[in-house]
Amino acid sequence: MASSSTSSHPAPAASSRSYKYDVFLSFRGDDTRKTFVDHFYSALVDRLIHTYKDDKSLPRGDTIGPSLFKGVEESRIAVIIFSKNYADSSWCLEELAYIMKERDERGLIVMPIFYHVDPSEVRKQIGDFGKAFAKQEVENVAKAESWKKVLVNASNIAGWEPKNIANGHESEVIKEIAERILDRLFSLHSDVDENLVGMTTRLQDLKSLLKIGSDGVRMVGIWGIGGSGKTTLASSLYKEISNHFQGHCIVDNIRVESSKPGGLKALQQNILSSVLKTQRQVQSVEEGKGLIKSRLCKSNVLMLLDDVNHLDQLEALAGSHNWFGNGSRIVITTKDEHLLRTHNVDEENSTEGYETLSLSAVSYAAGLPLALKVLGSFLYDKDKSEWKSALDKLKVIPDLEVMGILKTSYDGLETYQKELFLDIACFWRGRSTHNAMEILEACNFYPQIGITVLRQKALITIVDGRFDMHDLIEEMGHYIVRGEHPNNPEKHSRLWKDEEITNMCYGEATMVKDNHKIEAIRYAHDLSTDYSPHFFKTVSNLKKLRWLSVCLRHDNYNNFKGPTFLSNELRHIEWEGYPASSLPKNFQPQKLVALVLTNSMQKQVWKGCKGKAVENGSMILRLGDHAIPKVFTPALTRGWKCRLQLHENWCNDFSGFLICAAYTRYGGYGPSVRIIIQEAEIGIDSEDDVEWEGSDDDVFREGSDSTWVVYVSFDLLKQSVWWDQAYKAISFAIKSGIKDSSGFGVRLVPKTSRSETSIHSSSSDHYTPKFKIEQDSKSDYLVISFNVEHLVTYR
Repeated sequence: MASSSTSSHPAPAASSRSYKYDVFLSFRGDDTRKTFVDHFYSALVDRLIHTYKDDKSLPRGDTIGPSLFKGVEESRIAVIIFSKNYADSSWCLEELAYIMKERDERGLIVMPIFYHVDPSEVRKQIGDFGKAFAKQEVENVAKAESWKKVLVNASNIAGWEPKNIANGHESEVIKEIAERILDRLFSLHSDVDENLVGMTTRLQDLKSLLKIGSDGVRMVGIWGIGGSGKTTLASSLYKEISNHFQGHCIVDNIRVESSKPGGLKALQQNILSSVLKTQRQVQSVEEGKGLIKSRLCKSNVLMLLDDVNHLDQLEALAGSHNWFGNGSRIVITTKDEHLLRTHNVDEENSTEGYETLSLSAVSYAAGLPLALKVLGSFLYDKDKSEWKSALDKLKVIPDLEVMGILKTSYDGLETYQKELFLDIACFWRGRSTHNAMEILEACNFYPQIGITVLRQKALITIVDGRFDMHDLIEEMGHYIVRGEHPNNPEKHSRLWKDEEITNMCYGEATMVKDNHKIEAIRYAHDLSTDYSPHFFKTVSNLKKLRWLSVCLRHDNYNNFKGPTFLSNELRHIEWEGYPASSLPKNFQPQKLVALVLTNSMQKQVWKGCKGKAVENGSMILRLGDHAIPKVFTPALTRGWKCRLQLHENWCNDFSGFLICAAYTRYGGYGPSVRIIIQEAEIGIDSEDDVEWEGSDDDVFREGSDSTWVVYVSFDLLKQSVWWDQAYKAISFAIKSGIKDSSGFGVRLVPKTSRSETSIHSSSSDHYTPKFKIEQDSKSDYLVISFNVEHLVTYR
């Protein structure tokens, strides 16, 4: 080969850059196109090396200069074939100058072949090569000096002189050069990721065991449990050192492949074909052993035998050291240390000692390669005690770099999608999507489209009707909510851990005074007599609360007084076990969509309203008593049906129907409520229209007395065929959903003033209760149905 280059040049371009060609050929067509270059090009193509050759790759009609330069730019390697008349062509010299420019600027790999010329003739422009260049000194005086410089630089690069290879036999020369180029391309394509767990240190240890460059044949085994990185380590080593050997091959998945019919023969054929670059058929395992030994015993080879689990596999593929030529290296991966010892390997490399800790790291990453890579880069040079300490920390404090990588998907969301994701991550993983939708809608998070977006971005999944997500994605959501104050829940936007909420309530009162951070709470607790003031005082300080879900269990609710303040930002309240006191007088629930009170003790929901807020807020109420039905006007009718006389111009003076049902749930209730509405005759009340008077006592009976109140806007009904402004009376009947109805009533809701209407519109534009309006065009009635389960999240 020619002398090595003394000039410095950049490292090859980053592997992340994509190239159209592997090799660009620069040559003088009159000298070599139909001889050396033709055979050389075929050898490259046979090895699946994508090669630019002007008569094959240059598009018809293209200008030669720009197209050739573009071909250089799109190639990893440029092979320059210097011949006697190469310098006779100004095009060749321009091409050479551009190749050397690309070498200096981006690290293009340049490999010269000196075909029937000596490197010194090119460097000094003498001999036959010099005679050809003399033409340029006459015809291209301005460029001749710059061309001389690139010829000097190119001739100083280590390359090949065919006359000095294989005694000048051209076919052997071409084969040798093609193989060297293939090896160089393999190393360029290799992407050895040293950020994987311990890769740098473990690679160095393994290379020291192989003793690359020393005499003799060495077999090295890597053993450990499945998933401990044996194959990754061996493959990374193979990619790094394979260019040092005359032949090399990887035999993958030997455990599985050898178990197939003819499996060992196929693996033997694979070895022979890969190393010898020719297809070889093997008729039997014994013949295969003989062929491997006879054909490879004089060759310097590298073999990786991956996932070996039986001795007969090793005996068939690498039976003995004397099967291979001097300098050969055989790397074996297995789960069985005893197998390596039985086969007399020279060295063993074990992953033992880190298996359990590695499994902990893999468990934390839970299948996310980026997370595993980040953890690996941190852990690779740590000892076992440091691994254990780091993994213990991850159970409490997430890795910031992992969170940062995952957060890129979150950062690309719109604002409402971010809020939706955080609510799901904090409150709804593992819970029914059906139960969540009303609350998410009430909070103006547009869950129908938002959930679709989150699923498309792989942030959430829905499995069997329940929200789910990757553990680390959930942890990322919690990390965002906690922000810079992981140990100060009063500074978080969402609270969902009962212990944190309890501790916060017992903390200093100033911690949550006039709190504008907390937006949503889900909390369940068994009350003690000295505890209630703490929780109620905390809730009374939350100014921006939009969703509140509380379950307080105690035998005597009369001992407690509720909060003195509730945020007017509240859109959805679920409260089991609300104390006997009314809701706060200053509570103006203009944005409230649903109020769900179960197992509570109210005589009235809030003083001075008695249902007015229900009318103005288009909300659905569900209460665990009969307090509201007792004061409902007009009085409820006993049973499951009633009739409503309509005023003149009723459809313009009123905005909708307020429907109230009081019932006793001794036998439970069905989830679906269906109300039949149809025109009724004007006249005296029927015998069935008996006024409901309520129970004789005010004793709360848990699980028995219940009420629901719904407001149905005329806007929901006007689009139906049933709607008629000329109606004088309408009848209502409950056909399903309540097994034992005690009282049932309906009244018209007057339209509010202009200012009140404005408030109402701003608060509920984005929410419509889940009523289903049904009508058969052949019938004279309308059906309004809704699902009771939309009102309550059962625990």
